[in-house]
Amino acid sequence: MLASPLLHTIPSLLTGNALSILASTQTDTATEPAESAAPTDAATTPPSPSASPVTVDDVQRSVEKSASSGLEFLTGPGLRIAFIVVVAIIITFVARRLIHRFAQSIADGHTKRGRRSSSSSSRAHSGAADAAARTRRAQRSTTVGSLLKSIAVIIIWVLTTLMILQELGFDLAPLLASAGIAGIALGFGAQTLVKDYLAGFFIVIEDQYGIGDVIDVGEAIGTVEEVGLRTTKVRSLDGTLWHVRNGEILRVGNFSQGFGNALLDLPFPYDADEDTVTTIINDSADALRAFPEYDDAMLETPTIMGVQEISGEAVTIRVTIKTKPGEQFGVGRAFRGEFKQHMAAHGLSVPWSQAVIRTMPEPSAATATRKAAERAADTADTSEESTT
Repeated sequence: MLASPLLHTIPSLLTGNALSILASTQTDTATEPAESAAPTDAATTPPSPSASPVTVDDVQRSVEKSASSGLEFLTGPGLRIAFIVVVAIIITFVARRLIHRFAQSIADGHTKRGRRSSSSSSRAHSGAADAAARTRRAQRSTTVGSLLKSIAVIIIWVLTTLMILQELGFDLAPLLASAGIAGIALGFGAQTLVKDYLAGFFIVIEDQYGIGDVIDVGEAIGTVEEVGLRTTKVRSLDGTLWHVRNGEILRVGNFSQGFGNALLDLPFPYDADEDTVTTIINDSADALRAFPEYDDAMLETPTIMGVQEISGEAVTIRVTIKTKPGEQFGVGRAFRGEFKQHMAAHGLSVPWSQAVIRTMPEPSAATATRKAAERAADTADTSEESTT
């Protein structure tokens, strides 16, 4: 009902311009045959009938036709395109919110579980470790969240663009066929790359290791310097920087998660009794706790596992010390130093094996010795003959 008055008022505004355009068009078409026929036979050519004048009804019909086609586009494909864009915006917003919650759960979930499972003996040492763990989880959640958001936005808007092109009347069959062929070729040629990226994604999500961790990935053992979606950089103890592809990592040993155990095999002489062994181990641990850095690193007192080995030189006792993650190596080296001093303080020492090395005489010396022996034998024979 509202469109009818509007369609009747538009022709009145455009009548002058439309009439002039249509008149000039008809004049041109009417004069072109006359001009082309004049050189051939102007006398015999009958006069062309006069063009019918353009009326207001003709202009009104043309304007109504244009308006109806525009209105049909707006109420048809245009409305559907607008609906597709609005739905895409809503889906993008919802997906980003869900991904943000997922990343936040990664940052917060492990902290709550760690606090429930922590024992009372280790709570005094967990302040700095919790701060470092929270920072690490925040970095990991940020990485995962940004990656998932980028992937979601790309997928949503690529599909939205294809749907809009379909509404505009474009034939998407050749485009989809080309994309399918390119995807197959890319799948065959980039299998290793996709494998590396997927493995790196799950390494980050599952927090298998992070920057600063000491890990063992088979060929490379050292400190992690960078964790990427495709490769991991590991600095070994001798300074070598290993670039390890994530898709080639079949198993990972992380020395820096949860806690560490300093594993010590301590040699004792056969004549050392059990009380002396226990006293030396406990005194070594007490002396080590006098240093603040080692006292903070040691979470529990040493645990004496028992006799690990009996050899011809000593009896080996295995001892473990629970430490902060990554601190077991330094604590083990320092404990061995204190153990040596306390062994000496108790007057104990470990016997060691001795080897006797015999060297062959030089050839010239052997020859001279042989000749001297022969001369001595000849002299003895001569003296015996003279005596007889």
